[in-house]
Amino acid sequence: MSLTEHSALIEQLKSLMMEPNFPQVFEHLTREESNSTRFLLKMELSRLSADCTRIIDLRDKSELPCSQVKTGKQIHFLDPPAADTFEQSLALYHGKYTMGVYEEVMDSHKRRRSKSREASDPSADGETEPFTVPAVVLGNYFSRTEERMNYAMKILASQPGREEIAGITVDLSVGGARIRLPARHPFSLNQSLKVKLTELGEEFYYEDLQRGVDFQIVNAEGNGEYCWMRLKRIGGSDGLTEMLANLIRGYKFRYKVDINDVLVTATGLGFERHYLPHFPHLPLFVDSRGDRPQISHMLLSPDNQGILHYFLDENDVNQLEAMLTPGRLQKVLSQPDDADHRMLFTFTHNANGKLYFYSATLAELKHRDERELFLGFGASKPSWRVFRLTLDQIDHGKRYKCSVIPGDSENYAPLTEQQLGCFSHVLQLMDLTHEHARVQYRSWYNNANANALKVYGQKKLPQSGIKPVSLEFSERRREARYAFKTLIKIQQGHHKAEGISHDISSRGLQVILDNSSQLEEGKAVIISMPKLQSIAGKTRLEGLDYRLVRSRKDGMVLHFAANVGHEVHPGVEFLNKLIVHNREKLQQLSENNSEIKELADGMKNIVMRRLYGVPFFIEKTAKNLVVSHLGTSVQGNDISDMFAALTRESQCYNLTPLLAQGALKRDILEPIRTMRPNDEMSFTELFVQVVRQSRGGILLKCVPANSIGDMAAQIAFITQSNQLGKFMAIRLYRGVTGKPDNSAIRRELEYIHIHALHKAKQLEEQLWKIVGVGELLDITDEVVLRYPELCR
Repeated sequence: MSLTEHSALIEQLKSLMMEPNFPQVFEHLTREESNSTRFLLKMELSRLSADCTRIIDLRDKSELPCSQVKTGKQIHFLDPPAADTFEQSLALYHGKYTMGVYEEVMDSHKRRRSKSREASDPSADGETEPFTVPAVVLGNYFSRTEERMNYAMKILASQPGREEIAGITVDLSVGGARIRLPARHPFSLNQSLKVKLTELGEEFYYEDLQRGVDFQIVNAEGNGEYCWMRLKRIGGSDGLTEMLANLIRGYKFRYKVDINDVLVTATGLGFERHYLPHFPHLPLFVDSRGDRPQISHMLLSPDNQGILHYFLDENDVNQLEAMLTPGRLQKVLSQPDDADHRMLFTFTHNANGKLYFYSATLAELKHRDERELFLGFGASKPSWRVFRLTLDQIDHGKRYKCSVIPGDSENYAPLTEQQLGCFSHVLQLMDLTHEHARVQYRSWYNNANANALKVYGQKKLPQSGIKPVSLEFSERRREARYAFKTLIKIQQGHHKAEGISHDISSRGLQVILDNSSQLEEGKAVIISMPKLQSIAGKTRLEGLDYRLVRSRKDGMVLHFAANVGHEVHPGVEFLNKLIVHNREKLQQLSENNSEIKELADGMKNIVMRRLYGVPFFIEKTAKNLVVSHLGTSVQGNDISDMFAALTRESQCYNLTPLLAQGALKRDILEPIRTMRPNDEMSFTELFVQVVRQSRGGILLKCVPANSIGDMAAQIAFITQSNQLGKFMAIRLYRGVTGKPDNSAIRRELEYIHIHALHKAKQLEEQLWKIVGVGELLDITDEVVLRYPELCR
């Protein structure tokens, strides 16, 4: 095992090492790891928490003035950024100067100097190497429900038959404490410890304080002079509990409150709010309480609704359930290691105004020996789609609510908790379709009789039983959009096109065409809605004046806005009446859904526990745009582990193979400069050659898939990569973010603001710097299917 593969988990555990219940937390967070991995994690944490005797002297290493910082008998010379890091790290280790503090200060200093050199180099333009970025842990937060106060008071500790020893508290909470005793104390660590809080006993009279309060010894560490014990309170009356709570509330403005957990959580949630509006996959929640599993809820984000609307038929009924039937779900759940049950292919057929869906899993096609027919014929259709499902069993032992400020309830409302408890699994439906790959899939075709595909026709559902739940964001659109399909005729000069509307608002609509169009963006168009004329009365729905705002996917997805002048616009007037009179029937696509905000938040937290894609964040610096952070989860990911192996820095990832030699500008910066926050992310695909070297090192070669050549050249690249090591295909999504949605972390920011104003400001400034977001997704299995020669 390489510790770099578990750097996110180590970083999370570091912030919890000094907690009284750390052994239980460690067991919980590492329950899926092997015994050897858990042993190495404990060794690493022990190393980081060991006393350090090294002096930090940056006077000849920093361009900034350095001042003296004293810890115990040691004097360090630190510049202001390093002094701030030193103070934060000391708080993490409860005032103890450890190897973890030393390494964090030195690593942060090196990163700051590296960024400073980049900023001072006018020729860099974001191309400085190596492209090493830090991680931000998403989706896994361990919050305290109690405030812990750095509060020193005199105590007396004792055990039966042993002498009473004087000491002090290091910090104190209602349910526990950390104390310091002489190193040569007589106490047994396996017995409870009776502690008299003598200073409190002089000020308050409680029988508990006079007799002493029983604590369980959770952990003990020493340095030859002192022993620090982490304690969990197991005795004391309700009156003592109330007194301690009142004490902490009354004194927390005079003594330093540890806000590290809240800060870590707020940082992760802040970055989440940039990523989630562009989350491209559709989470589906399975209820297995009945005889057969069924999908009961789905979680909508602005960028994943294209998947949902693909399955709307001519009556706007969602046919997704007809693809993910109970039988197919049972196969997915009962055979979680067989990825063929989670790879799905679909296309539609339009006949007499009715839309029919055809779908098959890869396992079904292999079993019936009909891969060639289904893939080859289906890919000839404009409606061809390739989907992949991920599968995770929900751990109900974990708290659904992830952000808990001290004093908050640990849980949502009972009804929300009950609903979340009914979900057994969460799936993510990923659209892996690539328009340019349709030609490759069509090469599977064996000229067999297409009538054999009737067996894959989906049963038409009269209504959908899946309840959509929308993530709530600060509303980014001026008006709500609604799913609505009808025939649209378009004319721009001599060019004409026909398509089906995807969604409407009173002032605009999105239209999907069957074929590419040559219409020009920004220019006026004439639109007609012939199918709606019969219900429009005297309003004429032809010759309507619109403007083509944006064209996507080779001119097959068009966004129109009404050209509104001084006169009433017939299209705007009609669509507004249509929406007003049918609001209950139309599916609203806006992000706002406050009635079920708690349920959406809990579902989001479940999804974010494991990241299948690797988010990255783009930051605007004084001179350029850079990839500033990589999002990680504690479970790890092949892509993030791969880049972690290229650097020795903890919680950092070397993206040089991905971004060097102009790739950052070509694949990320130039595409997002033409985009807006409301636009869905676009993507490009990369082929990666992973070559294992001696001593555990790896060599990566990332090449744009479209630069390799024809199918024969691409097959040769894949074959060579597998011979040298391993082939990977990565889809690189990129998009533009809007302003930070700090309303989602308002309470966390207020709490941090009270106790550490400068840290709250730093976090807000950091979130305002983020201007772009993306995701790296492993699509290797699907890419290989594009080449029949590699699959036979």
